[in-house]
Amino acid sequence: MNTYYIHNGNESSGPFGLEELKNKKITHTTPVWCQGMEDWKNAGEVTELKSILMIVPPPIKIVSPEPKAPKEVKNHTVLGIKKSYFFLASGLFVLIIGTLIFNVAQENRRADLEQKNSVTEKDNQQYLLQQKEIEEQKQQLAEQERIEAERITRERKETITSRLSEIKKTLADDYYNFEILKDKLIDVSGFKFFRTPDERNEEINLIQNHIQTLKNEIEKLEEESNQLNLELERIH
Repeated sequence: MNTYYIHNGNESSGPFGLEELKNKKITHTTPVWCQGMEDWKNAGEVTELKSILMIVPPPIKIVSPEPKAPKEVKNHTVLGIKKSYFFLASGLFVLIIGTLIFNVAQENRRADLEQKNSVTEKDNQQYLLQQKEIEEQKQQLAEQERIEAERITRERKETITSRLSEIKKTLADDYYNFEILKDKLIDVSGFKFFRTPDERNEEINLIQNHIQTLKNEIEKLEEESNQLNLELERIH
């Protein structure tokens, strides 16, 4: 059986047998050493000593009572004002602020609407002025066209009237000459003295040619006169 030395924290004592160690009331944490150990061990680490160790109960943990929370004192005021008055004043304040914000928003909206209406009105006025100018230009152009058409018509009427006068005068001369040639043809056809038959025939042919030329001219002048009169009627 082994004998053991024990250490009380300051000095070692021993050796002691098992019975002596039991009387020493060693515990699991008592340092012990015996021959063959390299270093000191706790008694609880040595199998041979476990049966003699004194069981020491763990210390009682004393739980200190939790401090009671201080009783909450209800505060019936906010910023030194009764809660009911404070909430009433807050509600009125919020209402006033909301009303002011609403009024400002409405005023801004009204100003924007007036500005847009003003711009629209200016655009409409500008459009109406442009339309009026365009209409006046159209009227001026139509008036110029009318005046120009009247001028052309007037000049054409004057030209037709002048030409009809010329035709009338020329026809009068042609009719007069035609009658003279007719009378001359009668005279030449009946006059036989101091002329040979060839001379007589030659003179008759010459007069007939003049008469035919006058007829052609008269027909052309009468046709032109009829066309000019028709045109003059259309112009009127």
